[in-house]
Amino acid sequence: MQILKYALTLGLLLLFFGCNVSPKPIDYGSDGCYFCKMTIVDKVHAAEIVTKKGKVYKFDATECMVNFMDEFDTSEIELYLSNNYTEPGILIDATQATFLISKNVPSPMGAFLSAFKNKADAENVKIEKGGELYTWKEILGKFKD
Repeated sequence: MQILKYALTLGLLLLFFGCNVSPKPIDYGSDGCYFCKMTIVDKVHAAEIVTKKGKVYKFDATECMVNFMDEFDTSEIELYLSNNYTEPGILIDATQATFLISKNVPSPMGAFLSAFKNKADAENVKIEKGGELYTWKEILGKFKD
């Protein structure tokens, strides 16, 4: 009986710690984009999805993440993350980000899409590089068209 109790406790602990719903570091130059299969090298435009079960999908660009959503049950997604343009390699909550589409800021898949943690940073880059600002919902709508 004691062994059964131990096994059950161990199993519950593994289940609890095995489903860690958090971002995973992107190994730039090694990890591949789940959507387009390109190697992720751009620390400014990479993105990541984490499911409610803790599975991580990595992308070389936010536009790949958005396009991937057409093929996936989005009710299973816990986190949408994009790299912060002003802090390369740092993932931010894409649903709270401000996005810039500017022909003067290329992204890996050619959508010219960049994410910013702060709207003020996005506005400053827009002044310098041109383009249009969008919210997460607006980006989703734009890519559905």
